[in-house]
Amino acid sequence: MDLRIGIQNSPRELGFETSLTAAEVEQAVSAALSGQSPVLRLTDAKGAVYVVPAAALAYVEIGTEESRKIGFVG
Repeated sequence: MDLRIGIQNSPRELGFETSLTAAEVEQAVSAALSGQSPVLRLTDAKGAVYVVPAAALAYVEIGTEESRKIGFVG
C-alpha cells in the first residue's frame, strides 16, 4: 500500500510503499496523535524505518491495498 505523509514546515512530503495493512497504519497514526507515542514509526516494503515526530504531522494519506494493473485498460 502507498503512504504519503505531510510534515509541517517542510515543502516535500514523505512517500513510500509499505506492507502494513490500512488498519495497522491507522492504529499507529492514532497512537501518535493521541499522545500514546511521541513519534510515528513506520517501515516501508524494503525494510527502511521512518520516524516522524507526532507534533510535526500535517497529514497521512493511506492509499488502497489493491495491486496496480499493468497494461492497457480496455
